[in-house]
Amino acid sequence: MDDAALEALAAERIGWRYKGFPARFTELTVGELVETRPPLAQLGTPLLVLDGPALEHNLTLMAQYCAKHGVDLAPHGKTTMAPQLFARQLAAGSWGITAATIAHVRVYRAFGVETIVLANQVVDPDSLRWIADESRRAPHFRLLCFADSITGVELMQAILAEADAVRPVDVVIDLGAPAGRTGCRNLDEAEAVARAVRAADRLRLVGAGGFEGALAPDRAPQSIEHIRDYLRSLRQLVLRLDEAGLFDEADEIVATAGGSAYFDDVVEILGGDWKASRPVRIVLRSGAYITHDDGHYRRLTPLTADAGFRPALSIRGRVLSTPEPGLALLDFGKRDAPFDLGLPEPHTVERADGSTQQLAGCAIAALADQHAFLRHGDSTRLRVGEIVTCGISHPCTAFDKWQLIPIVEDGRVVDLVRTFF
Repeated sequence: MDDAALEALAAERIGWRYKGFPARFTELTVGELVETRPPLAQLGTPLLVLDGPALEHNLTLMAQYCAKHGVDLAPHGKTTMAPQLFARQLAAGSWGITAATIAHVRVYRAFGVETIVLANQVVDPDSLRWIADESRRAPHFRLLCFADSITGVELMQAILAEADAVRPVDVVIDLGAPAGRTGCRNLDEAEAVARAVRAADRLRLVGAGGFEGALAPDRAPQSIEHIRDYLRSLRQLVLRLDEAGLFDEADEIVATAGGSAYFDDVVEILGGDWKASRPVRIVLRSGAYITHDDGHYRRLTPLTADAGFRPALSIRGRVLSTPEPGLALLDFGKRDAPFDLGLPEPHTVERADGSTQQLAGCAIAALADQHAFLRHGDSTRLRVGEIVTCGISHPCTAFDKWQLIPIVEDGRVVDLVRTFF
């Protein structure tokens, strides 16, 4: 990655742009604030917080898992859109970073990411022209993009030829499933798209992939079997395209799948001996593992044992009002915390005397734009001004609400992570 671009983030002034940072910090740069290692208690609320040790544990655990099973990782950057975290993922051994949109790709390139998996088909002319220009400007830039239609392939080929692309864009055939998201709906259709790619001189067929996570809501036996059937079809597609000689321009074949919920099934079905014409690189695209959560992924991820992933994200909210028995209103809401796959989960309360107590029998019942409705039993006492820390569910819709997020170790801020949504 581009060290200079990363280092430049420390020169940004806190100013008034970043919520959760009191006015007394506005004259400091990010780097100056980090140098002081302030206690977390000096920052404001609401505030999204990253737990430094949990973050490092998750990075290490996923790297060890991939190494053990002989697969590569191109984590989905849309989870965090934080180049500082991309750098840590790449340093831990990630093969590349995955994007969902061309806007993501441009952010990644601004910080020097060289290998990018764009898990969507690119069909708009401006984006294709930019890809051609960036490939010409940066010889080490490698983009792998998905394709799931002959029309899409024809659009890519025409615009890249018009832009005089100096080298072909690597293409992965996107295999979907009925009622799923994007992707060819059967193997015959997928092979037809692959043949169109192979015939295009500005494109190079390098593999096949897809996303199993949208096909099931849980880990019930029938859901897992549905996932595994899909992955078997993906393996069959790779072998079918290889037997047809369609990967003859590639040095290796890329087979890619794997969100943060079913990557164990991906490893089992796509791993092992392929007996293909050239090496097969299995690329997982899990993104949420880096912070895990206290909800959606806690229920779904394969690595949940004592040594498994640890939740590294929490949100701190101050008690604003206790208008009736059993109800406290906190100062965060939908603009600050994810709510699409579960509401935040109250964990602790910091009292006025500085002590911290565990909470039990409490729940966030609802979120308004800027308020959280915390319901609690008679045995719980919450006072105006106290701070409640909650775990979150679904990190992908947490990071996008924050531009600057502190990393905390032993109660002190040791770094600040900048996001680019």
